Amino acid sequence: MQQSKKFYSFFILFFSLVSFAFSQVQDKNLVDEIKKSGISFYWDSLSNTGILEKNNQHLVFRPDQNFVLYNSSKIGYIDSPVITDGQIKVSQDFLSEIDDFFAVSDDSSSLKIGAIIIDPGHGGKDPGASMTHKINGKNVTVKEKDVNLTVGNMLSGMLSKAYPDKRIIMTRSTDIFLTLQQRTEIANSVKLKDDEAVLYISIHVNASLDKKAKGYEVWYLTPGYRRTVIDSKTNADPTVRNILNSMMEEEYTTESILIAKFIMDGLNAQIGSKSASRGIKAEEWFVVRNSKMPSVLIELGFLTNYEEACCLNDKAYLQKSALGIYNGISAFVTHFERSRGFTGTK
Repeated sequence: MQQSKKFYSFFILFFSLVSFAFSQVQDKNLVDEIKKSGISFYWDSLSNTGILEKNNQHLVFRPDQNFVLYNSSKIGYIDSPVITDGQIKVSQDFLSEIDDFFAVSDDSSSLKIGAIIIDPGHGGKDPGASMTHKINGKNVTVKEKDVNLTVGNMLSGMLSKAYPDKRIIMTRSTDIFLTLQQRTEIANSVKLKDDEAVLYISIHVNASLDKKAKGYEVWYLTPGYRRTVIDSKTNADPTVRNILNSMMEEEYTTESILIAKFIMDGLNAQIGSKSASRGIKAEEWFVVRNSKMPSVLIELGFLTNYEEACCLNDKAYLQKSALGIYNGISAFVTHFERSRGFTGTK
């Protein structure tokens, strides 16, 4: 009889624990619930990642993962959200946790652009693409490395004058050769304060066997490629660290797309009908994929096209190109710093 009572008591305790656990199931519609708290919600279907934002703070999460990333720097463990019938469902504990996190405005989480790296492609013994055309009665060889450097130096001058509080770094300011690895090492070695971010802008010129090909384009890193942006010393097991890395990389991709868009708009405004926009594209360029920061690669035009080669040989045209890039970067800096470093897209 005593045995039966013990078993019965154990059964009641077990049932109570199961009932409590069941009460914490993910039965709350996240989108509906956060509206009550004024929390903004952003969803990236490509990476299956959600971002919540309020009071200058943001939280990144993924369904079926029991941890989140607070303000891109702190790991928190929490009931994992689930997707049911196309809706993100969370537990009451999840809602209580995020309400506590967003209850206080954290001005210390504000970010600013601390450095802008300009990387004129090629140089020295590596001329990049080149083509000889008869321009104004003379044979002129247009070299990619020269165009890249001219525009890079022009852009550096504009940014240095506009942002004396930011470091404007050239990977090369003269006609020297740098390996691709050296370029990205320069970028990744930049020392930043905790509230600073860095941008990487790579400048190039295009070439094609099709002499009619023309136009400028801006490339960003394809979302299919993932870099290691979370330090391996992070206090988390390898599986968790890999997922956190993917979350952080997704932010870099979003920022890179925004930079590309702003620069494309700037080039459109300055160059006008003198050349054609080929749009924003994604690719796994070495110099872009190995820089642990928002980064883009700009192709200013085709030097194999006679009309465009004449433009690329004209300093006035290159000045307009540099101004277009500058205006795009400036627009992004304003957007980034006013949003306190949060660049999610709805």
